[in-house]
Amino acid sequence: MSGEPDLVARASLPGERTAMDRSGFLRPPDPTADTRRLYDEDVADLGYVMNLTRLWAHQPATADGLFDLMRRSLAGHGLTPRQRAVLVAACASAFGDSYCSLAYGVRLADAAGEEAAAGVLQGNDDGLTAAERALAGWARKVARDPNHTGEADVQELRDAGFDDAMIFAITVFVALRIAFSTVNDALGARPDAELGATAPPAVLGAVTFGRPISG
Repeated sequence: MSGEPDLVARASLPGERTAMDRSGFLRPPDPTADTRRLYDEDVADLGYVMNLTRLWAHQPATADGLFDLMRRSLAGHGLTPRQRAVLVAACASAFGDSYCSLAYGVRLADAAGEEAAAGVLQGNDDGLTAAERALAGWARKVARDPNHTGEADVQELRDAGFDDAMIFAITVFVALRIAFSTVNDALGARPDAELGATAPPAVLGAVTFGRPISG
């Protein structure tokens, strides 16, 4: 596949589709009312069941609780959907998670343009506002090496307009996203073929790391 990014090319390597089923390394969970609910929600929202949903269907209550905790971590702090997309795209790409990088790269492309979104995935924040650059920089630091953050890093967020309560909320949110990515990546969840097919070219080309897109 000359000219296509490595992420797409790797999706069709011989033997990879037999190494992982659509939900990753685990066998499908036993069907229950809760697993069906998760699948039905995906179909209603997206038209298909996400690979990560098939994985988290092993513990639907944990999935529900984790996403509720993510929502509550930012509740009342006024972050926009675009700012949340910046946080996740920066965090996931720094962590090396292709799945969430693609998913939130697409969301960020819708809000800020595909070149700006691709830049964030590659560590270039030129297309962002000053406040968004501070968010992206902090998310990468938390994802890569939280033991090496310092007062100066926190002050950058304050200078960008975020108070200490917001900084705490943002950090909790990023940490929860890292936990989510860790489970997905460790258990082999691959980005959905449908996601790869609809991602803007610049976003797709920026995600050259992590698990390959499903074939």
